[in-house]
Amino acid sequence: MAKGFLIAAPTSGSGKTTIARGLMSLLTAKGYKVQAFKCGPDYIDTKFHTAVCGRPSVNLDTFMATPEHVRWLYDHYGHDADVRVVEGMMGLFDGYDRDAGSSAEVARVLGVPVVLVVDAKSAAYSMAALISGFLHFRDDVVIAGVIFNRVGSPRHAAMLQQVCDDLEVECFGYLPKKTTLEQGSRYLGLDFSQAPEQKQLVELLEQNVNWQRLLECTTHNAQCIIHNAQGRINDIECDENHSTKRTLIARNAESFSFIYQEVIDSLENVDFFDPETDVPCLDNVEQLYLPGGYPEKHLEALVKAEATRHAIKDYAERGGHIIAECGGMMYLCDKIVTDEGEFPMCGVLPYTITARHDDRKLSLGYRRFMFDGKEYRGHEFHYTQFMGEAPLSAAQVENAKGEPVPTPVIRYKNVLASYTHLYNIK
Repeated sequence: MAKGFLIAAPTSGSGKTTIARGLMSLLTAKGYKVQAFKCGPDYIDTKFHTAVCGRPSVNLDTFMATPEHVRWLYDHYGHDADVRVVEGMMGLFDGYDRDAGSSAEVARVLGVPVVLVVDAKSAAYSMAALISGFLHFRDDVVIAGVIFNRVGSPRHAAMLQQVCDDLEVECFGYLPKKTTLEQGSRYLGLDFSQAPEQKQLVELLEQNVNWQRLLECTTHNAQCIIHNAQGRINDIECDENHSTKRTLIARNAESFSFIYQEVIDSLENVDFFDPETDVPCLDNVEQLYLPGGYPEKHLEALVKAEATRHAIKDYAERGGHIIAECGGMMYLCDKIVTDEGEFPMCGVLPYTITARHDDRKLSLGYRRFMFDGKEYRGHEFHYTQFMGEAPLSAAQVENAKGEPVPTPVIRYKNVLASYTHLYNIK
């Protein structure tokens, strides 16, 4: 019998990330080995998970990967864990097409129960109607119980307990309303450089949440895992031959940090370098991977590392293979423009990226495209834009519903670059 559950909520902003991270930290402190997962493409929440659990958190996404592969990931990364905790995304049933790709779909694919986090601010018995709707909306999603967030007082908590009693659903407890536990958003997800008071969060959860009962109610029969699904992403068979290809990956706390753990683990012979401080030796590198991040926040350091930029440009001009995503693509461009001025980048791609405040425009959503006979899938989220006319695209990019989007895919020699954070680069 496995202990595992998915933490979801009726809407975004209900506090599921705070409570998920708090429970991960609490259970870890109690001596449990906790494996964390994140529904959807968010690569920032996983950083919080990794920090509190001491082991890499992994994304589970039913658009970017097949159900078989999602189950394999859950089994592979969680096989030695005492508890598996999956943090949901958005509202429980919110997906890219109705509930397709939602947290509810991930719960169904994995066969795990849901712990529903409900924001109870300014409401009491009205919560009965809301929770009843979630309990009875789909009979293939099992809600094990409820945790209330932003509860104003013990009396308020007692009124919410009555709601659960009347609905005959477990109330695992609550988190009191504390402004010190609330945090803002930046770009996508949360600002991982500013975590709330973790110690206070854990103490409040231990005082007000019956975590032992939660584990009892979320012990379930683990599904049979399809073990040959390791090499399957988006129903595309990966190369089964062992590769000797050496991949060099740019990695930095912010400017190059948006990368999926399972992408790293799918590669062999991987090394890392920091473009802000390291000059890479690219002589024996067969693939250079420049993931996304916030290079626009570290432009002075990137400009100062001139030898690194020259080495990357020389590698590209010699025909070196480069995959560049979002921030990595921006780094390959001629320059980035901000309200503070112009900053030269690698100059591999003859484009200018604007990060000026007045030019900010949100581009968001799942992406897929065919290139050289292979289907790529990923996710796009950014506010920066190409300055002037966008580049011609080497492939037609579509959203999750198959509708064309104007995101360009740039091919220059052996460079493949776009704003899409790719899930499968192998």
